[in-house]
Amino acid sequence: MTLSAIDTIFFIYMFIGLYMLSLFFFIYFPNRKKLFDYEKGRAEPVSIIVPCYNEAQTIGKTIESLLALDYPKNMIEIIIIDDKSTDNSQNVVTEYAKKYSNVKLIVNKRNSGGAAEPTNIGIKAAKYDFIAVTDADSSPQQDALKKMIGYLQKNEKVGAVTCAVMVKNQETFMQKLQAIEYVVISFSRKLLDFIDAVYVTPGPFALYRKKTLIQIGLFDATNLTQDIEIVWRLKANGYTAKMCLAAKVYSDAPKKFKAWWKQRVRWNIGGTQTIVKYKKLFFKKEMLGLFIIPFFTVSLFLGLFGLMIFFYLMFRRALVYYLSTRYSIYAQTAIFALEDLTFTPTVLNFFGAALFFLGLGFTMLVISTIKEKEIRNKKVFNLLFYFIVYLTVYPFISITSIYKFARKDYKW
Repeated sequence: MTLSAIDTIFFIYMFIGLYMLSLFFFIYFPNRKKLFDYEKGRAEPVSIIVPCYNEAQTIGKTIESLLALDYPKNMIEIIIIDDKSTDNSQNVVTEYAKKYSNVKLIVNKRNSGGAAEPTNIGIKAAKYDFIAVTDADSSPQQDALKKMIGYLQKNEKVGAVTCAVMVKNQETFMQKLQAIEYVVISFSRKLLDFIDAVYVTPGPFALYRKKTLIQIGLFDATNLTQDIEIVWRLKANGYTAKMCLAAKVYSDAPKKFKAWWKQRVRWNIGGTQTIVKYKKLFFKKEMLGLFIIPFFTVSLFLGLFGLMIFFYLMFRRALVYYLSTRYSIYAQTAIFALEDLTFTPTVLNFFGAALFFLGLGFTMLVISTIKEKEIRNKKVFNLLFYFIVYLTVYPFISITSIYKFARKDYKW
């Protein structure tokens, strides 16, 4: 039996999916006892940068969580850079600045429309060499900074440190699904850390060195995912990024589908921007070009490729059924017979089932490993809906983001 061209393409698609998933298993088993290890460090002064735009409802709680960090209070300065908010954000921050001498407010001269420009303003104003960047709707655990600082102290080539990002409030069904996704992403990022392939330091909480950021040119204000681009630039300049799974930060997640969709389209556009910017490094520059860029690119567009195959197969089947029906009517033969209800297992069916169950197994492994009580107690329905429905929406997000990217419709 020979495979058709589309069967061959589908086989390659399945192989890539299984390869990427199997890679995580192969990394996990020899490193499973080291997942929550971290570099022990000592307290050193840290400037915490918080870009803020219309976050009056959350900025107060974020400041309080930063003040509550298990870290010497005289070694922390908190700089909030307001990006010309139109709500009460500035007044909220001003009240904290009056009460706490280590809380400072800087108001940007304009609304930049993103997080990179206000972050850069804060970095330049920071008086300490260690820089933490956090979103205005995020709250790091009290021991997060203490567990992350050691990575920067032990190795000068470590330019950035990220942690596990969790969903803060799980009120709506969308947030409960994202809670599962965030745990899987954090777990997978830690596995990539074992092969020096961390490719992003998410905005909710990350650490850097001020001198290193200034050396490489600070965050790219033109990129919608500056937290991805900065890591690729660090990598291109000989630095690396680390992941501390033992440290957690809790961040607000979109409550409704529309806000979630808009956020994920922005992420995809920013990812595409980063790929285009570093396309010349494909298969070059050590782990960045040899693994991270190809891996990230395939991860970003693999679902879209699978969707195209799916629609092609559905169209081909519908066309064959239509033509056979027309012929049957013309020839006055039976349109449908019971013997047509047959299912012949194929190698492709086997690979498809293997991909599904391995993916489901990996997700269950992650949930059982990460000690998040709210997620571990969720109903099986949530997990199945996440895996069968939630993830299948991503190819449609890719289509939208490619369209917007082609039109240069870059909006935060």
